[in-house]
Amino acid sequence: MSDPALPKGASVVVIGAGVTGLSAAWWLARDGYDVVVLDKGIVGWEASGRNGGGCSHYQSPLFVEEQRLWPQMDELLGYPTEHRPERIILQRDQHLLDHYRAVGRMCTALGYRVDDLDSQQAQELVPLTDGSCLGGIHLRFGGHANPQRTVQAYAWALQDLGGKIFQHCPALSIEVAGGKAVAVNTPRGRIECDALVVAAGPQTGMLLEPLGVNFPITSARAEMIVTEPAPLMAIGGVDGNGLYGRQTMRGNLAFGGGPHEWIDMEPTGPAARPVSPLARNLARRVAEMFPKAAHLNVIRSWAGVIENTPDGRPIIDRLTDPANVTVATLSGVGFGLSPASGHAIRDLVVDGSCSFAEISKLGLARFAALEPDWRERRGWAA
Repeated sequence: MSDPALPKGASVVVIGAGVTGLSAAWWLARDGYDVVVLDKGIVGWEASGRNGGGCSHYQSPLFVEEQRLWPQMDELLGYPTEHRPERIILQRDQHLLDHYRAVGRMCTALGYRVDDLDSQQAQELVPLTDGSCLGGIHLRFGGHANPQRTVQAYAWALQDLGGKIFQHCPALSIEVAGGKAVAVNTPRGRIECDALVVAAGPQTGMLLEPLGVNFPITSARAEMIVTEPAPLMAIGGVDGNGLYGRQTMRGNLAFGGGPHEWIDMEPTGPAARPVSPLARNLARRVAEMFPKAAHLNVIRSWAGVIENTPDGRPIIDRLTDPANVTVATLSGVGFGLSPASGHAIRDLVVDGSCSFAEISKLGLARFAALEPDWRERRGWAA
């Protein structure tokens, strides 16, 4: 995917080839902008290609656009994302079941149908569970997609539009002159820009700090496990028991769900990728949610590094100083929101405001009075 020579400049440079940066670059390239994407590794190598694939973020101001776009993404990108509509949330705890049924009523009031499921209905729709499941809700929207396929689709679609991706080419520093970002320095040379998007995941704060921008995030290792194939269910997107994930098109159960392992970061990535103790815990919870699949072996696990903001909500904002820099972190929910977040970032870069949603609540200013030791106060230190 990488061109051999870094160009001297581009209309827009995007730092970060995760799903957010790639979507933003694709949206910009659709409008004819000359876009270059830089990444320290390869596309989608962190959490963007290693997540549950859910597309149902009903609490986000980007939700309506997320739901509008996902059914169109295969056609728009020209490559498969393996998007599948609908999702089910199961519960074995009555209090949590009541909570999610209230969430379902909220979504229905917004015009997105959600059906309550009793235990028998849940077992009919999710035949891998049993009577220990008290019931659930059936979201007739959202669904899930394949993270690896989707990242590839964004990257290939961007390149089809003339965009360039430089892998193993980390941004080392950002040059500023006259109140604007004018260039990005990399090991392969310097590239000038008219506008800059920083969507570098856990490295975003490190890149912005020398510019006098406080971008509060901390990093965690989020793990998932994959089982042997199980019989295919009609609806593969199932959450519950503290888990998120999906059944793949081959039948494998791919699930994660914390708790996260807080880690230290360096400019080129995590200081270490420790072996997490969570795989056994995840396997137990998957077996509890799907008792009829409890005999399946776990065949692999993986982890991606995710960034978290102090309130757990995304940051999408265009800075006033430097004035041509747009910043974004999706705080662990970037995959599903990527069609909409890329559109929002495109709008901020080109027009200065989002055209389809009120996203001021995602601005950086909400952290102006944040306590300096916020990580330690929340117990989020490595």
